[in-house]
Amino acid sequence: MAKLDFRYKQNRLQQLRGFCYAAADGSISKAAERMYLSQPSVSLQIQALERELHTVLFERRGPKIKLTPEGELLFSIAMPLVEGIDRIEDDFTSRRGDVEKGRIDLAAGWSTILYVLPDYVERFKEIHPQIELKLHNVTGQEGLAQLRAGHVDFAVGPLLHVPEDIDFYPVVSYEPLLITEPRHPLAQKKNFTLEDISHYPFILPPRHLSTWSTVDSVFKEQGLPFEVAMEVGGWEVIKKYVELGLGISVIMSICITGNEKLAIIPANKYFPNRTYGVVLRKGKVLSPQAKRFVQLMTPDIKFAD
Repeated sequence: MAKLDFRYKQNRLQQLRGFCYAAADGSISKAAERMYLSQPSVSLQIQALERELHTVLFERRGPKIKLTPEGELLFSIAMPLVEGIDRIEDDFTSRRGDVEKGRIDLAAGWSTILYVLPDYVERFKEIHPQIELKLHNVTGQEGLAQLRAGHVDFAVGPLLHVPEDIDFYPVVSYEPLLITEPRHPLAQKKNFTLEDISHYPFILPPRHLSTWSTVDSVFKEQGLPFEVAMEVGGWEVIKKYVELGLGISVIMSICITGNEKLAIIPANKYFPNRTYGVVLRKGKVLSPQAKRFVQLMTPDIKFAD
């Protein structure tokens, strides 16, 4: 056992990497996959680290793990170091003046990828054609999880509530619109109330997405019920079913192309604007390539050298 301890002690970086990946993913097996190691190897690294630091870093409940207070402290210290080491190649390339190569991992929801990002991606690729850009299509909560785990450099999208460990830099806001089929009773009224709207069934994205919770909170605040007739993924699909007269919906103005066969009615009297922006994890140091994309979207943001 002494030989085993000695072998693992010689690679403190590998121990810390295994610990940080397991903490970020909430799983030793996922950390092992990221490190191309077996799960027992990563478990041994973490156990050796615990022995050397005379502490317990994880609460273990079967396959699930949770950081102890000491583990949270070490994670806050070690994660920036591990990310710095993992970023050495990009930083070295940058300091040699060759920042036109590399890769950016960006998390965003489907509507953000479809409606918000295309202009920015097109401009970025014109300026930096050799930088690889990977868009991860995820929900808002999945994007935050990937950001915290270090799987992506940053995220782009709306953020209704900003967590303490996250920085949000607004880029653009869009107004809400009520959409109906052209002959719908609401389309014929010059003035209507939220109660009038509540009488008609909605077509909304799945309830775990932000639109559902926004609509739900607006009606709850006024003590009004509302009905969801259909739950459909994707605004293009929602618009199609609204065109067919199967329900109404609330959509952001960015999603309207002008080719729809819809009645489009301003709804900011009842529903809030939605602001899209860049989402960063506090304390994360971005690669030079990622900084360039972020600064393309938010020119006023300043990064420390």
